Amino acid sequence: MEEGEKRLKQEDCNEDKLGPGILTLTNKRLAFDKTQARMMDFSKQFGDTVLDISLGNVTKVWKEGMLMKKVCFTAKTDEGEETHKFGVFNTKDWLKDIEAAIEDFKN
Repeated sequence: MEEGEKRLKQEDCNEDKLGPGILTLTNKRLAFDKTQARMMDFSKQFGDTVLDISLGNVTKVWKEGMLMKKVCFTAKTDEGEETHKFGVFNTKDWLKDIEAAIEDFKN
């Protein structure tokens, strides 16, 4: 983490395209780290950070789903706009926290 960056929220989740990992919200960015788990000894290992998006690049945040609820966001990247959908435990809280972090980041 950079200097002055604070972790606001972190959760083990699953992204539709990227698979299992850990979603982290800080006061400056959204990051997703891949993980690998083994059932035999219940261990989990961190992999690479596959998603690192500045809050200034996030253009839209919403939640969707009836049975499988997800928090979603669209962000500007070098390749254009990308949409990511994360299956987190409490989508309502994640949505509020991401929107609040974006507002604080802009101000």
